[in-house]
Amino acid sequence: MLEKMFESGLWSSRLIVILAVIFGLIGAVILFTVASVDIYETAKFVITTYLNHAHPEHFHEDVVGGIIGAVDLYLIGVVMLIFSFGLYELFISEIDAAKDKEGEDSKILAIHSLDQLKDKISKVIVMVLVVGFFQKVAHTEYHGALDMLYFALSITAVSVGLFFLGKVGKH
Repeated sequence: MLEKMFESGLWSSRLIVILAVIFGLIGAVILFTVASVDIYETAKFVITTYLNHAHPEHFHEDVVGGIIGAVDLYLIGVVMLIFSFGLYELFISEIDAAKDKEGEDSKILAIHSLDQLKDKISKVIVMVLVVGFFQKVAHTEYHGALDMLYFALSITAVSVGLFFLGKVGKH
C-alpha cells in the first residue's frame, strides 16, 4: 500500500511541468507582442520618412534590421510555443483540439518523444541563428576582396548547413 501511494505521488509530480508550459506560453505571447510592436514602429518610421521626403543615411539597413529583428523574436516565440506544447503532450495529456475531424494528430505540433521535441526546437533555433547572422551581415562593412571572399564562404557554409538540416529526420 505504501508503494502504491508513493508511485501515485511520484506519477502526480509530473504535473509540475504545467509551470513550464504556462510560463513558456506567457513568454511566447510576450515575444510575439514585442515583435509586433517592433514591426509597427518600423512601419511608422518608413511612413514618416517618406511623408517628410527624408532619406536618412542608413535608412535601408535600419528598416531591414528592424524587420529581421522582429522575425528573430517571432522565431524565438515559436520555439517557446513548441516547447510548451511538447512538454504538455509528453507529460500531461494529448491536446484534443490539435486533432482533426478524423482523430489524427496535427503534424505540425505532434510530439511523441523528447527526441522529437529536441529536433523541432533545434531546427527553429538554427533558423534563429541564421536570421541573426543575416542581421549582422546587413550591418557589416566590406573593405576589400578578402572580406567579400569571407562573406561568400560564410553564406555558402550557412546554405550547406541548412541543406543538411533539411535532410535530418527524412528517410
